Amino acid sequence: MKKPASNTYPWKFASVGGTVRVKIQNGEDIRHLGELDRKLWTVLSCPTNGLEFDETTLKLIDIDNDGRIRVDEVIKTAQWLTRVVKNADDLLKGSDSLALDDFNADDPDGARLQASARQILKNLKLEKDSIGLEDTADNVKIFAQTQFNGDGIITPASASDEATAKLIETIAGIASAMDRSGVPGITADHVEAFYTACADFDAWQTAGTKDVFPYGDKTADALAAVNAVKDKVADYFMRCKLIGFDAASAEAVDVNVAKIAAIEGSLAAASAEIALQPLAKPSADGKLVLKAVNPAWKAAINAVVALVDIKKDAIDEAEWAAILGSFAPYVAWMDAKKGAAVEGLGLDAVKAILKEDKKAALLELVEKDKAEEANALSIEEVDKVLRLNKYFYRFLNNYVVLADFYDPERKAMFQAGRLYIDQRSTDLCVKVAGPAPEISSLSGMYILYCSCVSEKLGKSFNIAAVLTDGDVDGLREGKNAVFYDRDGNDYTAKVIAIVDNPISIRQAFWSPYKKVARMINDRIDKSAAEKNEKSMSGLTEITNTAAEGKEPAIATNFDIAKFAGIFAAIGMAVGFIGQFLVKLAEGIAAIKFWQLLLIIVGLMLLISGPAMFIAWRKIRKRDLGPVLNANGWAINAAALVRAKFGRTLTSLAKFPKLTAVDAVARRKANVRKFWAWFCVLVVVACVALWLCNVLAPIGIKSPLF
Repeated sequence: MKKPASNTYPWKFASVGGTVRVKIQNGEDIRHLGELDRKLWTVLSCPTNGLEFDETTLKLIDIDNDGRIRVDEVIKTAQWLTRVVKNADDLLKGSDSLALDDFNADDPDGARLQASARQILKNLKLEKDSIGLEDTADNVKIFAQTQFNGDGIITPASASDEATAKLIETIAGIASAMDRSGVPGITADHVEAFYTACADFDAWQTAGTKDVFPYGDKTADALAAVNAVKDKVADYFMRCKLIGFDAASAEAVDVNVAKIAAIEGSLAAASAEIALQPLAKPSADGKLVLKAVNPAWKAAINAVVALVDIKKDAIDEAEWAAILGSFAPYVAWMDAKKGAAVEGLGLDAVKAILKEDKKAALLELVEKDKAEEANALSIEEVDKVLRLNKYFYRFLNNYVVLADFYDPERKAMFQAGRLYIDQRSTDLCVKVAGPAPEISSLSGMYILYCSCVSEKLGKSFNIAAVLTDGDVDGLREGKNAVFYDRDGNDYTAKVIAIVDNPISIRQAFWSPYKKVARMINDRIDKSAAEKNEKSMSGLTEITNTAAEGKEPAIATNFDIAKFAGIFAAIGMAVGFIGQFLVKLAEGIAAIKFWQLLLIIVGLMLLISGPAMFIAWRKIRKRDLGPVLNANGWAINAAALVRAKFGRTLTSLAKFPKLTAVDAVARRKANVRKFWAWFCVLVVVACVALWLCNVLAPIGIKSPLF
């Protein structure tokens, strides 16, 4: 990597997302990106997949096509783009079209692109002085009317006469490549292979003299007929040899009468089973009587007799071997076959093509087409300029600055969509490979990892959804939700992992009380479960005893001392509570209201203060960087998500105030609210009493007691 030149360019800076970042506010800033110290870039690398951005543009910036966009590639793109357009300030407009005069004709590349833009409009038969993405989107349409387009592929349209066009079409029917115009065409390799095949096929056919065809035009059919029965005839002659070797084997190698007798139903329908029997009745003389063969093989043997022209009624093994040997020249000739690719054209057509010999003319057309390669690539580069003209400035706002993320009117390219869950929605959803709690926990954010599936679209992926407002009481792994991507497509979402961190200071304030409530609730549930289990165990024991015909054991011992102790304890507890309430009332009467309020507020802060302080510190340091790092980004600066900004990313459900409310429901709600506040005040009072007991021995008097 080349060391950047000394930073003499007057960059402007601003606070973006709680971090000082460089501002890109004109075309000159884009032109001088190579002079910006890499330590000042917000992003050093990002993936090209999984982003809500024009995929083609990302691939254009990814010069080495490795799936990642690095700083050097962004700089090279910026330098090329600001060189070929006349006014770099126009890049900030994000327009999808350029006037022909907007190309920098003073630059060689700019002039070439301007000429290519004119050629595109000419090819499309458009008379206008500007070109847009809709004009360059369809290469097939651009090159449809062109004779040559630089891809080294010629089509019938490339020919200047009908005969040549017909020949190109013939070759393309055997082997072809798709031309830029969307029509099948041929390359130089196709031309060479075609003429080689024609010459080979002609030479092979010429080598097929009369002695190669022992049965004339019927040779191929005769060979096929002989091959169909060859193995069966060999089997027959082997059976005859066994009888000649030992006459006792005659019965073993003859027709199996028992198997034929076992065939049920029509024998005509059992030809496959009959065909398994010998070709004919074997004999020691080794003669095959052609008219006395197995009925299942009769037609095949008759075909051989007709095609090979056997005049005898019976043949021996030597005569059969002679018939097989007669095909040797033909088989050797067929094995040497070449040019099969053009066989379908017929020998006469192949000879005519070779005689006309347009090979050189076709190769010349290919070279003419290749000569237009630079112009054709320039036409494709026009599309590149137009895409970068529209999207590059936005890309820089997501790469150099992260400005789009902190702009309430826009969304960053890593924001995949919106998740709805537990009466809220969050717009901070990032596509990820999977849960990475060991990295994402460094962000200080409350993260829901969700799997998203759309059966309609056949897509599935994982997201990291960051919650920045609301409560978390109803959230758990396995909870279902709905995710909408940036195009409005819905997905079934399911929470698969949670990274737990504070969401808000309000949530932290109530967290100690909620923890105590959960602890008490858990203890009550546990105690109730234990008692239920104990009672069920006793009931089971009594039932089993009764079933056995025994008298159930009944506890009759009564401990008067224990009973009295229990009542004494209850009395002391009641007395203590009464004494506490009396002192509490006396204390409250002895002080002013504002003092009491101050004490209550102080005690509540004493209880909730530590949790609020921890939450405040974590929320101040909430950083999106680790979440993006877990998804393949190389984040070079903090991407803070503080409380105020976080509330813009997560939206809570808002209900209207109802004027007509059911009286019973209102009364129940008020009762619940009363007991909730009563419990809070009791806890605060208990803490106050404890403080008095602690402070009294050291001579500090409380205004309450």
